[in-house]
Amino acid sequence: MHFTPPYGEPPVPISSGAIGDGPKTPSTARRRSVVAGAIGNALEWYDFATYGYFSAVIGRNFFPSASPTTSLLSAFAVFAAAFFMRPIGGIVFGHIGDRYGRKRALLLSAGLMAVSTFLMGCLPTYASAGLLAPVLLVLLRLGQGLSVGGEYTSSAIFLSETAAPARRGLTGSLACIGAAGGILLGSISGTLVTGLLTPEDVHLWGWRLPFLFGIVLGVFIFALRRHIDDAHAETVLREDQAPADRRSPLRLAVEIDGAAMLRAFAMNLGLACGFYVVFVYLVTFLHTVSGLPQHTAFLINTLAMVVQAACIPIAGALSDRFGRKRVLVLTGAGLTILSWPLFMLLTTGDTLLIVLSQVAFAILIAGNAAVVPTAFVEMFQHRSRCTALAISFNASMALVGGTAPMAATWIVHHLAWPTGPGLYVAVLSAISLAAILTMRDRTGESLA
Repeated sequence: MHFTPPYGEPPVPISSGAIGDGPKTPSTARRRSVVAGAIGNALEWYDFATYGYFSAVIGRNFFPSASPTTSLLSAFAVFAAAFFMRPIGGIVFGHIGDRYGRKRALLLSAGLMAVSTFLMGCLPTYASAGLLAPVLLVLLRLGQGLSVGGEYTSSAIFLSETAAPARRGLTGSLACIGAAGGILLGSISGTLVTGLLTPEDVHLWGWRLPFLFGIVLGVFIFALRRHIDDAHAETVLREDQAPADRRSPLRLAVEIDGAAMLRAFAMNLGLACGFYVVFVYLVTFLHTVSGLPQHTAFLINTLAMVVQAACIPIAGALSDRFGRKRVLVLTGAGLTILSWPLFMLLTTGDTLLIVLSQVAFAILIAGNAAVVPTAFVEMFQHRSRCTALAISFNASMALVGGTAPMAATWIVHHLAWPTGPGLYVAVLSAISLAAILTMRDRTGESLA
């Protein structure tokens, strides 16, 4: 049986045994591995989302100031600092994934995130520990950034490499489903905490509950991942790395895939910024600028996340049918053209228009985010794939993703330009669109 890729590439035999053609494992074990690889992202993004959603409360507890904006900017600065650890995490966990197998990288990253998230909920505040409190907060956030640097990309690679070529886009998009699920869980936890507790209780102790719950999610994911089957990837690693070539994965990535890494970096800028502006910063924006109650802002965000989660596998499947490049061009153009107008709707104060705007953002971001991981996997060679993908993806996330909430806050409050973040997303999306137009579509080709 053959799958014929779009654009006239030669047919690829589905049962050839090459990397990406699917491992020769029983169907039950394979399904379990796919599920474990997909939902593991939930913990990583659950924590990042929770921190973003409670950033105003965290700012007041760890960076007290007479100016609420200053406290908020300080909290978002710590949020950004964690992202600058992601490229380092990409190098560390990328090396582990390329040298010792994808499974080991996935287990270590999940364990580090689970411990760091739980300890976040145990931290003393500035009122009880003084300067020690923000120092500890920063250290834990750096640990979480290190973890995420290896988690998402390792998961995307593992899923794409275990998929049949004809379904690689759909299977690879499940990594994004895990991420969306984690953010959705964070949004639900924020909705419950702000809905069940008074604002005073949320400020005093309620903000800790979602972080403490992270240990439960972490133990579950770690236990699930212990049973994933990495034998196929490990076999290919042994075959792919000849004894004569003992260069490090980092050196191989730069020498073999340097140009592709630069293209991937540019392709991810619009998504990195748009994702964190829409699904992390907007909860604060809708409450402080649009005047919505915080509980309502959480509900709207939760609804948008549900829409995004539903659209992700659809976009992944469409990329298998029509090609990665076409889907990425369509969604990239949408973010470039519509981000500023949609942000204008967010400032109207009309709840219905706000919901429609955030849902439209969710659809565009879902279409882009679902396809990007698989497109990146197909861009890099197997020997250094974990490292090359992790560095390029996380570098763009560090530069414009982690800083997006802080940049948006500065634009809105210091420049007094409420719709400015929309233009910021549009400009970066235009850069990504230009990079996407230069990529070679490898939909359906073997990853060997």
